[in-house]
Amino acid sequence: MWKRYDRNGRVLFTDIAAPEFQAEKTGLTMDQLMAELHGRLRTGQVTTGVETFRQLLLAVGIRWPVKLSRLPGIRQVLDLGYGLFARNRLRLTGRCHDNCQVRPRPTGE
Repeated sequence: MWKRYDRNGRVLFTDIAAPEFQAEKTGLTMDQLMAELHGRLRTGQVTTGVETFRQLLLAVGIRWPVKLSRLPGIRQVLDLGYGLFARNRLRLTGRCHDNCQVRPRPTGE
C-alpha cells in the first residue's frame, strides 16, 4: 500500500523476512525489528511504531493525519493501540502458524 502512495520514490522499503536480509547491518537485533515497525530517516535517526507511520505519511505528502496524531490524548491512544497491534499482528493478519505473539520490546530501549 505504501509503495502505491510513494509516487516520487522517497521511501526505501526493506523486507526483513527476505532470506538475504541481515539484521546485524541495521544495528538492531531481529527481535527488536520484529517487535515493532522501524524506519530510518535521511539523517540516520531511527523511528519506531506510530512515529514511523507519521514519517511515512509525511514522505508521501499526506500531512493532515500527522498533525492530528500528535495531539495530546490522541498520541497516547495511538501509541497504546499500536503496541497492542504490534504484539499480536501475526495472528491478527492471518500469518500465524505456531506461537505468534511477538515479544514486547524490552523497557529502556
